[in-house]
Amino acid sequence: MPRPKTISLYALALLFIGAGILHFIKPEPYLRIMPPYLPWHRELVWLSGAAEVALGILLLPYRTRRWAAWGLIVLLVAVFPANVYMAQASGAGLGVAPWLAWARLPLQAALIWWVGQYAKPKATTPASP
Repeated sequence: MPRPKTISLYALALLFIGAGILHFIKPEPYLRIMPPYLPWHRELVWLSGAAEVALGILLLPYRTRRWAAWGLIVLLVAVFPANVYMAQASGAGLGVAPWLAWARLPLQAALIWWVGQYAKPKATTPASP
């Protein structure tokens, strides 16, 4: 029977890989939440999607797990302004209920914590599945 940490690792990797793929096959929701002060919306959506897919895959091998986790933490911090913009402008036709947009902000912190469990030094990093 798989250990809970192993299940957690695979769930996290699938979450990022799946979300990253969505950046390419259905970019509209991501484009809508891009703050207007950022340039190159489509390219940034593609870049963040590619990073999510690549880093999600790199979470799986033990040798790259720690660095992938740190990369995902940096990515989650980098995209946080889009989540803040989504919350602030939720009534502006972004297609997200205002309460959900605001609830997304603390969920970002929880996601960073979850990813951080795999960014710990090797001595405390969960064993390879």
